[in-house]
Amino acid sequence: MTAAHKQRTLWLAADGWSLEVIDQRHLPHRFEVATLRSLEDVDRAIQSMQVRGAPLIGVTAAYGVCLALRVDASDAALQAACQRLAGARPTAVNLRWALAQMVGRLSSLAPAARVEAAYALAAELCDQEAAAARAIGEQGQRIFEDLLARKTEAGPINVLTHCNAGWLATVEWGTALAPVYLAHQRGIDLHVWVDETRPRNQGAALTAWELLQAKVPHTVIADNAGGHLMQHGLVDVCLTGSDRTTRRGDVCNKIGTYLKALAAHDNGVPFYAAVPLSTIDWTLADGVKEIPIEERDPREVTEITGRLPDGAIGTVKLTPEGSPASNYGFDVTPARLITGIITELGICKASEEALWAMMPHSPEAGPTTPSPETDRDARFGPP
Repeated sequence: MTAAHKQRTLWLAADGWSLEVIDQRHLPHRFEVATLRSLEDVDRAIQSMQVRGAPLIGVTAAYGVCLALRVDASDAALQAACQRLAGARPTAVNLRWALAQMVGRLSSLAPAARVEAAYALAAELCDQEAAAARAIGEQGQRIFEDLLARKTEAGPINVLTHCNAGWLATVEWGTALAPVYLAHQRGIDLHVWVDETRPRNQGAALTAWELLQAKVPHTVIADNAGGHLMQHGLVDVCLTGSDRTTRRGDVCNKIGTYLKALAAHDNGVPFYAAVPLSTIDWTLADGVKEIPIEERDPREVTEITGRLPDGAIGTVKLTPEGSPASNYGFDVTPARLITGIITELGICKASEEALWAMMPHSPEAGPTTPSPETDRDARFGPP
């Protein structure tokens, strides 16, 4: 496997039109590539978590539009494809962001010109996400430089992560792990505490696998160990990703993130969220009240898949037969618990004023992104 910054998570197949993706359901025990040839394949890949991570979901959906237009490039087909894909995962805002980009750029074109333009735009969105991830890495690794300068005892900087926010969750580099990779490459002594991230274990399966490939020192821990480590001074900084960030800085991330933020706040440990600008939902203010939280199949809680003693991959039951289970996929960390938000343009406070000031401006037109009052459907595509 190549280094994290050289590997992409999706690419066009040799035929030039179908999409190949890393099937993340089989990691860390098997590395498999899946070929997606239709809108239905892409919809299924997103829902089943063959692909996951907010930025990767967005660009995969963009290619889903491409595949749909190969069959029917009419206005009705374009809208239907976007509407279907928008419902695949309700929490991550990048999905709607990418679909809005596709609709906005393709609607004005004649149907005969749409397929070629769609593939070009999807590739452009991939490059944008990769560039944003690299820039987040450059911005975020400054945190490690500052921690290193203030460190009074020998030993590595200890970073705690939750879920997977590495290159597997994006196109390249990652969000929360991008600063880790760059700092490691530049010789900063780091160690990562990897939350297992129940119930799908993205930390134990994916983050640990990524860090192993990149030779970054790490230790997998139970989700509930983070507070204990912070109490004993074994965590220098918490760093997570985000699937949706409100305009006032509330961060929605994998279930359990809020508890880590509470523990960090209680123990004086800095807590940062790495957030591409495409992940900010300017239409929402109160994340707890307004962000839709995906509820997934309870079997992800009651069952677990892993390598059996004979080497085979199998799924086993964890709970008593007949015990019901609930499976909320995400929670929201309020802005008051967040030390700072790392974007591709810099690090800022978790507040509406700071995030808005971070956006690109032009002298005549002001901010280049729509204001929070912009109509939701125009901003994020069909509901």
